[in-house]
This record gives sequence, C-alpha cells and structure tokens, in this order.
Amino acid sequence: MANTYNFRDEIYKIVLVGDGGTGKTTFVQRVKSGCFIREYIATIGAEVSKIEFYTNDGRRIIFDVWDTAGQEVNAVLNDVYYLEAKGAIIMFDVTSRITHKNVNNWLARLNAITTGEHEKIPIILCGNKVDIKDRKVKYANIIGTLPQDIYKYVDISAKSNYNFELPFLFLARKLTGNPHLEFISNLNLMPAEVQITPEHMQQLMEEERDAMTKAQQMELPDDDF
Repeated sequence: MANTYNFRDEIYKIVLVGDGGTGKTTFVQRVKSGCFIREYIATIGAEVSKIEFYTNDGRRIIFDVWDTAGQEVNAVLNDVYYLEAKGAIIMFDVTSRITHKNVNNWLARLNAITTGEHEKIPIILCGNKVDIKDRKVKYANIIGTLPQDIYKYVDISAKSNYNFELPFLFLARKLTGNPHLEFISNLNLMPAEVQITPEHMQQLMEEERDAMTKAQQMELPDDDF
C-alpha cells in the first residue's frame, strides 16, 4: 500500500440500527486489527467502533460506527445516538420476516431525528445471515419493496465475512461524492465462522441478478406511439 502519511483524514459518524438478534454487533466485531477502537458510552447506551479505510483518491476514511449495544430492546433509543450521524446502516435478518417488516420503523426513526434542516443521510439496508440456506426474505422481495429513502441494499453474512466492506464502500462513495472511489487496503477480519458453499454463492448471485434485471425492466418507460 502507498505511504499512509500522505492520506487526508475524513471522519464520519455512522449509526447501526435494527432489531435485536440481527447480527449488528457480530458485524462490527469482525474487524480483528487496525484502527479499531471500541468505546462504550453508558449514558447513551452505545458502543462506538472506529473502522478505517484507505482509498484510491488519497483519503483515510474513518467511520465511527455506533452500535446500539443491545439497547434496541428499550424501543426508543436516546436521541443523542442519532444526532450528527452522516450515514446509517439498518440491519435485518433474512431468516426472520418480522425483522424485515420492522425496517420501516427504524427508517422512520432515523428520518425523524437526523433530517431536521439538513439533507437526508444515506442509509444502507443490510440483510444479514445469507449464509443460512433457509432464507425467508428473498432478494426479489427486498428489492421490490425497497423504501425510497434507502440508498442501497446489500446481502451480507457477518459470520462468513461475505460483502463485509460493501456497505462502507457505498457510504464512502456517497459521502465523498466520488462514485469511483475504491478501498485500497484490506481489513484484517476475524476468520470466517461459517463458509458459504460455491453452490450457495452461485444461488445468491443468480437471485441478485434476476431481481435487478426485473427491477430495471419495470423502470423502463413505455414507448410513445
């Protein structure tokens, strides 16, 4: 990697929300080493993790990722948790329909607090646990019902490290205004706890491709005659 002393720092607060048990904490704890510092803020009920990425345009992007640390059971998190957030990740469990249904509740809460007089923050929706074959919430259903306020959707598997960096890459591109931004250094992640078989991986890719093709066809305007 290039000399990191020449990189300019950009720091963004990212809030991570979603129902309990969807794998949020497992997701942020996949980072094994590097600039990764956890700090528990008891008064807010949040654990803040710093995750850094070096980019191809000379930036060191540091995400301060705020995790609910189990406080989502209180239904209404302290407003301070959301304030000054520059982006958000909403996580649900693809094996649990109720966690997907509740995405709209988390989205409404985010919009109510973070918007104010500012532009809406970019929000990434992540469907976790795609390593489990008994998937209840299909990719096509997610894309077909994707709320307008969601910037991007990503299938992930925290335990297998599948697509780990993708939510952060989408946020980085949006926040920097550079659609061609790429990460040039790999995070040192914890070893995968589960493996996605090649057959299952192929299935995931085919479902994503078919859903996106269908979505694009639906968006095509009618021909004028």
